[in-house]
Amino acid sequence: MDSILLYTIISLSTLGLVAAIILYFVAQKFKVFEDPKIDLVEESLPGANCGGCGFPGCRNFAEACVKADNLENLNCPVGGNETMANVAKILGLEAVEAEPQVAVIRCSGSFENRPRTNSYEGAQNCTIVHNLYTGDTDCPYGCLGLGECVDACNFDAMYMDEKTGLPVIIDDNCVACGACVEACPRDIIELRKRNKKDRKIFVSCVNEDKGGIAKKYCSVTCTGCTKCFKVCPFDAITMNNNLAFIDSEKCKLCRKCVVECPTEAIHEINFPPRRVKEEAKAEPKAGLTEQISTKNSDN
Repeated sequence: MDSILLYTIISLSTLGLVAAIILYFVAQKFKVFEDPKIDLVEESLPGANCGGCGFPGCRNFAEACVKADNLENLNCPVGGNETMANVAKILGLEAVEAEPQVAVIRCSGSFENRPRTNSYEGAQNCTIVHNLYTGDTDCPYGCLGLGECVDACNFDAMYMDEKTGLPVIIDDNCVACGACVEACPRDIIELRKRNKKDRKIFVSCVNEDKGGIAKKYCSVTCTGCTKCFKVCPFDAITMNNNLAFIDSEKCKLCRKCVVECPTEAIHEINFPPRRVKEEAKAEPKAGLTEQISTKNSDN
């Protein structure tokens, strides 16, 4: 009996030892070498895991940086150029500066500008409503106002304005991660170039219907009249599907298009007040001339 127990213990021990040896050699054969620079790059990143870089997380982005021959198409929007400079230093590569961006809301369909024609009492989610029907207004393109973009933002850079029913971007907090852009089923949020003093000009509308139909939906819609397109001296405006679009890379912020828009669909943000026109300044002089002419006739 004792011998049987002894043989059993020896057999099991031998089997375990053989299995361990086999597993060791298998592990060595299929061992994946990981460059230690990946850890260094990951430590230099903000750790937001927001996906704004185009990768699922900071670890994946770090791996892509280490494997890349250059950093030309790689950028961490949260850390910005300073972070990418640190990454380049670790990898011995040249840093490529990227233009800072900021999100904008391309819809002005507030309660005042876009009347509500029905009441929705279902799930309070933009994607669900978008897939069900046009929304609580007749505009099939405008903001649904249920804040899915706000929920997607991890940087407290957005909130819903109760007075307008539209989301608002807090520029100082926006890191241009693009989470809100991906979350919006109506594609009304866009990342645009961040100019000096945070000035921006853009068409706050995505309605592609013809002018007459679009105007019924919203009083500040783009009607595709092409007036802005005709006055732009920098070819920054294009017309497509009855809708004007301003390229933030080409736009020089001259504001000529803004005054031409008959529906005020083009927004100018963070600009100083416009100067009084010279014609208006000249009016008192014209009145004085009339008085002088009257006196001369009396004499």
